[in-house]
Amino acid sequence: MPEVTIEIGGRRFEVACQAGEEPYLLSAARMLDEEAAVLAAQIGRIPEARMLLMAGLMLADKTANLQDRLSQAEAELAQLRGTPAPEAERVAVPVVPEAVIDTLAEIAARAEALADTLDPARAD
Repeated sequence: MPEVTIEIGGRRFEVACQAGEEPYLLSAARMLDEEAAVLAAQIGRIPEARMLLMAGLMLADKTANLQDRLSQAEAELAQLRGTPAPEAERVAVPVVPEAVIDTLAEIAARAEALADTLDPARAD
């Protein structure tokens, strides 16, 4: 199983994937990194867990929007062709309450600080 090194938000990760899936993994990592860059520009340095969570949620929101637009386009095309539109599959993206995000960020920051005290070489 090949391992690919990806970089998201200035942090490097080793990720295993199936043979032949490397280009898709790299493409997905680039999209996630772009969202992380937006967050870093808006907020500055944030804990890894929060950065990944927020970037993932931003991508999920974009995906849900694209799925809605695709369903609408399919319905319009079916109407023009005079055929019934396929059933739309709605993907709901839950909104994570700000208090939960803040709590998770605090837990992640504490865990990172603890890890840094246990292994000073790990500190950035």
